[in-house]
Amino acid sequence: MPLGKEKEAMKTELCRVLNKIGALKFGTFKLTSGRVSPYYIDLRIVPSFPDAFQRVCSLYVDLIEGDVGTDNFDRIAGIPTAGIPLSSLLAYHLKKPFLYIRPQMRLHGRKRRVEGIMMPGDRVLLIDDLITTALSMRKAVEAIRAEGGLVTDAAVLIDREEGGKERLAGDNVRLHYLLKASEAADKLYEIGVITEDQLKTILKQVKKK
Repeated sequence: MPLGKEKEAMKTELCRVLNKIGALKFGTFKLTSGRVSPYYIDLRIVPSFPDAFQRVCSLYVDLIEGDVGTDNFDRIAGIPTAGIPLSSLLAYHLKKPFLYIRPQMRLHGRKRRVEGIMMPGDRVLLIDDLITTALSMRKAVEAIRAEGGLVTDAAVLIDREEGGKERLAGDNVRLHYLLKASEAADKLYEIGVITEDQLKTILKQVKKK
């Protein structure tokens, strides 16, 4: 199967998984960035569904191996909180050392924000569930670089298309993602999961960036 068709199949599978576990919600939601959104993709519930968790991690592995390349990073770091369970399983499957980023610096012990073993010059791949404005991701980049690590790549399942990719590029970090929010909306509409009004709701939010 050609690479393009493989990726389209992966995108469709992810949408079906998200629908099956009820990860997409409509309403009024305040995001980590402080923005208000009319829809919410709750990937924090993925680990509560073992089959979905396993499949989502397999999709991540395929994305990383195909788009990043396992020779291009030394360690995997999870961003709190949704990125931590995902990245720990990815580190296991890819046989890479695992790190995670604390929301704030510890005021005792080693007083670090990056937990795990990281040496100056180590290349670190950042993992999160999705990206909106890149607020959490940029803080993680700053924390790793402050402790001597190198960050040039980050991977997420979904890009909400609200400026995060562009902001990361300003920090010299390439964003790799499996699915854009607009693509997810189109596919979910095609398979009859969301209504036309819900499709328009997601697309309108994307255009607000």
